[in-house]
Amino acid sequence: MTAIVEASGLVKRYGATVALDGLDLSVQQGEVHGYLGPNGAGKSTTIRILLGLARATSGRVTVFGADPWRDAARLHRRIASVPGDVALWPALSGGETIDLLVRLRGGDVGSGEYRRRRAELVERFQFDPGKRARSYSKGNRQKVALITALAHPADLYVLDEPTSGLDPLMEAVFSDEVAALARSGATVLLSSHILSEVERLCDRVSILRSGRIVESGTLDELRHLTRTAVSFERDRLSDAQLAGIPGAHDLVVAEGRVSLTLDSDAVAATLPALGDLGVTGLRVAPPSLEELFLRHYGDELVDA
Repeated sequence: MTAIVEASGLVKRYGATVALDGLDLSVQQGEVHGYLGPNGAGKSTTIRILLGLARATSGRVTVFGADPWRDAARLHRRIASVPGDVALWPALSGGETIDLLVRLRGGDVGSGEYRRRRAELVERFQFDPGKRARSYSKGNRQKVALITALAHPADLYVLDEPTSGLDPLMEAVFSDEVAALARSGATVLLSSHILSEVERLCDRVSILRSGRIVESGTLDELRHLTRTAVSFERDRLSDAQLAGIPGAHDLVVAEGRVSLTLDSDAVAATLPALGDLGVTGLRVAPPSLEELFLRHYGDELVDA
């Protein structure tokens, strides 16, 4: 596969503050890549560097094989982006803002295809393009950025917390649009703290901690790092039988059900043993992205 975004040993310092500390990131052509981390981990700094809005202190970074700092103007013709905090010209209407921003990306706002696509997105996002930007809520400002990004085709979509301020219905519309981008072969870098959103949409994920990538891969590749939850009815099983379940961790009996966890690579070996015990009401829940995230940030949550 071709790497659309490639960063190696990327460092960004703001005075004494280290925002990125040797970051390695690769986003492949045609994938939806989730970029995870809490506020302050370095997600937005990474995106600013990829868009040519900030210059790396050291390290190497390319987008479409070019330096985003030196070739920003050319690259932006191939990139659509949604910032985490959308600011608009207060005197322009939403529609005027969308058209202006698309023109800056080289789009033909007079074409029939653009007008059709813009009208479709306005309807889907239930957006009023006639109002002045000064009257828009945060959610409506976000819709301006989303419609702008989606109305004119791009090769790379860089989305920084794109559903911030949207209600659940609009989040569902956004998810549909990202799925359509994936089907079209576009590349998407999705920075988010909404784990369910990333798990639903992304082919691969990278987890950022203190300016470094601590895990990266497909969800299937990363799930071996967490445990699978298993539960079943206790029925007449003895304590000795439960204690003999191979590979079991955190075994608990409550309200007539047995709950335990298994290392994910041990599930296949343990299920036949449960079958031999004749367990009923068996439930197996694969580890979630949230569990993987908590593996790296759980200690900080406990401290908080």
